[in-house]
Amino acid sequence: QVHLVESGGGLRQAGGSLTLSCEASGRTSSAYAMGWFRQVPGKEREFVAALVGGGGSTYYRDSVKGRFTISRDNAEDTVNLQMNALKPEDTATYYCAAASRLRTMRIGHTSAGTYDYWGQGTQVTVSS
Repeated sequence: QVHLVESGGGLRQAGGSLTLSCEASGRTSSAYAMGWFRQVPGKEREFVAALVGGGGSTYYRDSVKGRFTISRDNAEDTVNLQMNALKPEDTATYYCAAASRLRTMRIGHTSAGTYDYWGQGTQVTVSS
């Protein structure tokens, strides 16, 4: 079991910045991929960014490339999402997720179905 807790959400004006943190506990060694997803009411949960494998390869959805950065702090067992140049369309509930190596290799790191463990979510609201 991997337990995930997100923090850092809030309200920002467009152009502002916010850093989300995901604290992991439990069998964190089994987490081959760590991802951030977001969801707005009435829409499917969508991939935002992921850290995959021991080498920490990073992946982003096109709309956040150059603005968001995913990183890991191994000492603290946290995964952060630095969000800059925020836009109103970034408004959503953001979720942290963890996936095993097997599921990541079979399904892929951008699919929500890959991830076995999820946090409770943190709200990000960007005003125009």
